[in-house]
Amino acid sequence: MSGSASGPYPDFVPLLNKPRTAVPGRPGAPIASPSLSRLRTALTVFFALDGFLFAGWVVRIPAIKEQTGSSASDLGLALLGVSAGAVVTMTLTGRLCRRYGSHPVTVVSGALMSLSIALPPLTHSPLALGLVLLVFGAAYGGVNVAMNSAAVDLVAAMRRPVMPSFHAAFSLGGMIGAGLGGLVAGGLSPTAHLIALTAIGLLVTAAAGPVLLRHPAPVTEHTAKGPGKDPAPRRLKGRTRRIVVVFGVIALCTAYGEGAMADWGALHLEQDLHAHAGIAAAGYSLFALAMTAGRLSGTALLERLGQTRTLVAGGTTAAAGMLLGALAPTVWLALLGFAVTGLGLANIFPVAVARAGALAGPGGVAAASTLGYGGMLLGPPAIGFLADWFSLPVALTTVAALAGGAALIGYSARRMSVPQGR
Repeated sequence: MSGSASGPYPDFVPLLNKPRTAVPGRPGAPIASPSLSRLRTALTVFFALDGFLFAGWVVRIPAIKEQTGSSASDLGLALLGVSAGAVVTMTLTGRLCRRYGSHPVTVVSGALMSLSIALPPLTHSPLALGLVLLVFGAAYGGVNVAMNSAAVDLVAAMRRPVMPSFHAAFSLGGMIGAGLGGLVAGGLSPTAHLIALTAIGLLVTAAAGPVLLRHPAPVTEHTAKGPGKDPAPRRLKGRTRRIVVVFGVIALCTAYGEGAMADWGALHLEQDLHAHAGIAAAGYSLFALAMTAGRLSGTALLERLGQTRTLVAGGTTAAAGMLLGALAPTVWLALLGFAVTGLGLANIFPVAVARAGALAGPGGVAAASTLGYGGMLLGPPAIGFLADWFSLPVALTTVAALAGGAALIGYSARRMSVPQGR
């Protein structure tokens, strides 16, 4: 991986200039530019829906924590249900994408996530909450691997590093979902709120899903055989496996911070800094807004700086921001720290997943996403235990430590190149 800023988008040239073979009459055949635009729009909608639904759930965590009578450690254990469901599903979704195509799997998973978000407020104990979060986590894991796999193929077809724009949609959806949650937190029960999100999710899936179902994924060397022709994912070998794991670890370090902000940011503002519930919910919205702004500029940043400088600068910025957010003595300084953290983390995860997918197709996306989203989903329970042992502000400083680790790994991986043979 080059850190040079020469050329239009130096780190992506080896990935995007690979030959693409036409497969007439079969899913995955090259498609016209207008169809690519429609696919990009539909995929952007699914990324936004994913962020919107997930944020709608996380801003109601304090209310559901109280409803179920959970302590911080009880809630941490219940949140392991999301982790377990997502990680198990992620390991299987690469196979499903190879067999059925990433587009149908995205649509089905989006519908399942919309349905499952209504389950948590129906529970009244930590155990029941953990069990329904298994279902929610399974749907969340499936839609994330599937839509990222679809996005990797589309990025290759468009021959531009536009992956950050999809993740910008996720962040924008999260910002809107968190903002809406903050507005209704005082007057709408969690049950009514999340059932309304189910209805919205199903309507959006019904609107955007047919575009993905009508248009197959653009052909790449990983999809040339077409869905159903290679049901067993190929094993990653040698250098390819090592590089995918490296980028998966980078994704893990930064996704840990996203998960921590989602599940514990509002509680930190409300519990430790005595912020109003609406301002506490707005904390995650501000974080998501900063991530959205960072990701909207991500393509230009990557074209100008390359991957290495983007990764290192992002990790360093996020580490500094989270130290401020966790340890600041006032609400407004903490909110500033959250915003800086969002800017820093913005493009690291999309770059890592895109790189892994360009190397190894859906299998690479699944491997990197399993590590990455594992960090997002396992981090919050870990912070719950650390908060019980020490304090929540101290626990949140681990986000800064891992963001700094991502910057260091990204710099160390600067000499990695795409292997010519696997």
